[in-house]
Amino acid sequence: MNGRYLPRIADQKLQLLLATSGAVLIVGPKWCGKTRTAEEVAASILYLQDPDRTEEYILLAKSVPSMLLEGETPRLIDEWQMAPVLWDAVRFAVDKRRLRGQFILTGSMVPPITNDMHTGTGRISRMTMRTMSLFESGESTGGISLKALFEGDDGMSGESKISIERTAFILTRGGWPEAVGEKNEQYALQMVYNYLDSVAHQDMSRIDEVKRNPDRVYALLRSIARNISTEVNTQTLLRDLIANDEGLSDKTINNYIDALKKLYVIEDLRAWSPHLRSKRAIRKTAKRHFIDPSIAAAALRADRNKLMSDFQTFGYLFESLCIRDLRIYADRLDGTVYHYRDQIGVEVDAIVQLKDERWGAIEIKMGQGEIEKAAQKLIEFKNSIDTERTPLPSFLMVLTGTQFAFKLPNGVWVVPIGCLKD
Repeated sequence: MNGRYLPRIADQKLQLLLATSGAVLIVGPKWCGKTRTAEEVAASILYLQDPDRTEEYILLAKSVPSMLLEGETPRLIDEWQMAPVLWDAVRFAVDKRRLRGQFILTGSMVPPITNDMHTGTGRISRMTMRTMSLFESGESTGGISLKALFEGDDGMSGESKISIERTAFILTRGGWPEAVGEKNEQYALQMVYNYLDSVAHQDMSRIDEVKRNPDRVYALLRSIARNISTEVNTQTLLRDLIANDEGLSDKTINNYIDALKKLYVIEDLRAWSPHLRSKRAIRKTAKRHFIDPSIAAAALRADRNKLMSDFQTFGYLFESLCIRDLRIYADRLDGTVYHYRDQIGVEVDAIVQLKDERWGAIEIKMGQGEIEKAAQKLIEFKNSIDTERTPLPSFLMVLTGTQFAFKLPNGVWVVPIGCLKD
């Protein structure tokens, strides 16, 4: 285990939210570093999962929840969903104290919502943490900044240090802090398998006390992994699974998918809807993604060697890796990542849009061969936008697994994922 804290992009957002609201809720998958990040700024901590005191804490939460909130601030309440009553207790304490930065709540699953729970609006800010990006893990040189691209900086350059073989390993290891800090590659990969085992055998049934079949969980994860970075629908997943499990239905699959979303295992990529010059229809189907591409690799039992011999799967997982990093970097800028596809088959792998409506379009290509074609495709897409209703893009980018970052004569950036940062 690596005890050294690696700074996270989320550190800055947490400080901002603590300075502007009474409490902050940090959500995201377990093992992504939520508690460790919160510990860096917390002045006191309540660990509800402490086995020596959990029963006492739960009893106290039911009777006098305010006692659990006593302590220096910011006070971290870890895995708060074990005692959902604490949500309203925190909200009430924030109202009563009229001070900012009082509490940090962390949790790895969405608790059951009851009618008597207050929304927390205006008192409790929310932020999502994901696994580590390549810049956070020290594997991206950070020569190209997403923020600078939005600001029109043309003076950037960079060189990635990540080989294609290293990329294959990074995909299978993922951005889990424990795995990133592990020097033994075999141990690092086993950590991802351990994560899936925990999801299938424990978390899927614990989240809402509904018993779910671990074999079905694994089968569904494998099916989604086989369709990663695509717009596959529930019916297609059902057809993929039903040959080995005749008891499955749409309702069952949707129930399992909903549980995986509540555990922050799945994070689908929503479709973007710009204003176009033509009247062609824009598809609204989301693309399938896990919170980290290593989940797909582990579900498929795909190690570095298997990916190097199956470049089609490698390419889909590489796209998912890029989406993960873009989401982390965009979140720092208060932005959102989407994908685009219309009825005539025009598609763009990623659209990053900020709250002020600035946006950038990104095609993801792992190798050199398709860069020029992807760049031309982005220019044609830009020309299809109705600029009277949707602004021109701040940048166009081909995000790659290649070595050098540079700007093409046509204005499109070529950026290796190993050069990108927020």
